[in-house]
Amino acid sequence: MAEVTPLVAQLDRRYKTLQNQRSNWEQHWQQLADFMLPRKADIVKKRTQGDKRTELIFDGTAIHAVELLASSLHGMLTSPSTPWFSMRYRNPALQRDDAANEWLEISTDQMYQAFNRSNFQQEIHELYYDLVVFGTGSFFVDLDADGLRFACRHIAEIYISEDGQGRVDTIYRKFKLTARSIKMQFPDATMPKIVEKDVDNDPYKEHELIHAVFPRAEATGAFAKNKPVASVYYMAESRELLSESGFDEMPFMSPRFVKDSVSTYGRSPAMTALPDVKMLNKMSETTIKAAQKQIDPPLMVPDDGFLGTVRTSPGALNFFRSGTRDRLEPLQIGANNPLGLNMEEQRRGAIRQAFYVDQLLLGQGQNMTATEVLQRNEEKMRLLGPVLGRMQAELLQPLISRSFALLLRSGLLPPAPEELQGQDIDIEYVSPLAKAQKLTDLQAMLRGFEILLQVSQVAPVTDYLDGDKMVQYLVETAGLPARVIRGNDEVAELRQQQAEAAAQQQAVQEQMQSAEAANKIAPFIKAAGSVPVENLE
Repeated sequence: MAEVTPLVAQLDRRYKTLQNQRSNWEQHWQQLADFMLPRKADIVKKRTQGDKRTELIFDGTAIHAVELLASSLHGMLTSPSTPWFSMRYRNPALQRDDAANEWLEISTDQMYQAFNRSNFQQEIHELYYDLVVFGTGSFFVDLDADGLRFACRHIAEIYISEDGQGRVDTIYRKFKLTARSIKMQFPDATMPKIVEKDVDNDPYKEHELIHAVFPRAEATGAFAKNKPVASVYYMAESRELLSESGFDEMPFMSPRFVKDSVSTYGRSPAMTALPDVKMLNKMSETTIKAAQKQIDPPLMVPDDGFLGTVRTSPGALNFFRSGTRDRLEPLQIGANNPLGLNMEEQRRGAIRQAFYVDQLLLGQGQNMTATEVLQRNEEKMRLLGPVLGRMQAELLQPLISRSFALLLRSGLLPPAPEELQGQDIDIEYVSPLAKAQKLTDLQAMLRGFEILLQVSQVAPVTDYLDGDKMVQYLVETAGLPARVIRGNDEVAELRQQQAEAAAQQQAVQEQMQSAEAANKIAPFIKAAGSVPVENLE
C-alpha cells in the first residue's frame, strides 16, 4: 500500500467528521425514499440494480404528490418551454447602451442553446425530486468536449458543510467507479496496485472513491492546484491520492428546500407528510386485507364431516358423509367499515396539503379571466415565495454564474468588448414564478399611479413623478426584451430631433403668421404711400 500523503490524511479526517454529522439523517432519508421515492431508496439499505423497491407501498397518494410538486417547481423555475433567466448590467448607464445590450443578449441566447444541447433538463428534474423528498439536493456543473455537463448527485453520496454565513462551501462525495473508468478518468495518476490489477483481470469491478471540494485558503488561480476551489480525488479504502486540481468557481450547487438555523441539511414537504404517509399505507394495507376477506372469506368446516381435503376453487367438488347436516359456511367477519375509509381520505387530504397539491391544481381545466389567473399566481407566490428566494440564492444564481463563466472562458460565447471588461452583471429571473412575483409588484405600482392621477386633479402630485424612471421600472418589471427598447443615446437623439422639428415647425408657423400679418397691413402701407406729403401736414 502506498504512503498516505498529509493532504489526504487531513481530508479523510474531515470526511469522517462529516460522515458522523450526517449519520442522524440517513435513517430519516431512507424512510422518506421507501414510501415516496422508492427508486432512490438505497441510502441505508444497499440494493443491487433491479431489486424490488415498492414492497412497503400500499397507497400511491404521496408518490403522485411528489411528482406533481417536483414537476411544478420545474415548470415554475426552469421551464424547458419558456425563458427563465436574463442578464443585465449592474451599471445603470450600460443598461441603456445599445452595443452593450446587444452583446449581453447574444450571450444569453447562446447560453440557452448550450442548456438545450446538454442534459440540463433531465438532471434538474431529478434535483427537484431530491428537494421535495430529502430537502437537500446536489447539482454538479462542468464543461467537457460536448459543452456543458450537468449531474444530479444522489443524496447518499453527498456530505456537506457550511461557512460562517450559512453557505455550503465544502462538499465530499463518496461514490463508486469501475477500475476501467478510474484508469480513463485519471490517466496521469499513479494507479493503485489493486486498480491496475483489476484493469487487466476484472475491469468492471467497482472501487470506492472520495471527491473533496473545498475553498483554498491561498489561491493564485494561475494553475489548477492554485485555483480558488480545490478538487481532490483519493481512494476511499487505501487513501491513495489520484488527483489534485481545482475550479475557478464552486462546481456543486447544494440547495435546501427549507432550513433551520442550526442544521446543515434541509427539510422537505415529505418530512412533514411522513407520519400521514406511513399511517395511510398501514390503513390501506388493512383495508385491502379486509376487502379480501369480504370477497374470499374464511370458511367454517366441520372437523369430521368431510372426506378428503376441502377445495375452495371455482367448480370444486367436496364430499361429506351422507345423512349429516355439515356444510361449508363463511365466517362472518362484519360489514365494510366506513370509518376506516373516512380516516384514509383524511390522511390523503393531509398529504395533499403538505405538498400544496390543491393550490397547484387550483383552477385547472376552468375558463378563468386574467384577474383570476393573477389571483391564482399570487396564491402560489404566497406559498412558494420563500422557496423561490432560497432557490435563487442557492441554486439558480450560482448555476447561471458558473455556466456563464465556463462558456466565456472556453470561447463558446463571443468575447466581451473591451469597454465591458470587468463590468458586473446581475441575473434576472423571468420564470413563471418570478413573473408572478413581479406582476404583483407591477399591479401595486399601477394601482398607486391611478390614485396619484385622481389626486392630481386637486394637487400637483405629478411633479414628483420621474417619467423616464417610471418607464424604466415598468419595462424591467414587465420583462420586456432589451432589443425592443431604445437606448439612452437613441432616446436622446430622438428627443433632439423632435425638439428641432418642433422648433422648426414653430419657426415656420411664426413666419406664416408674420407673412399673414404683413399681408393684412400691406394695403394700408400702400395707401399711405399714395397720399401727397403736403396732405399729411
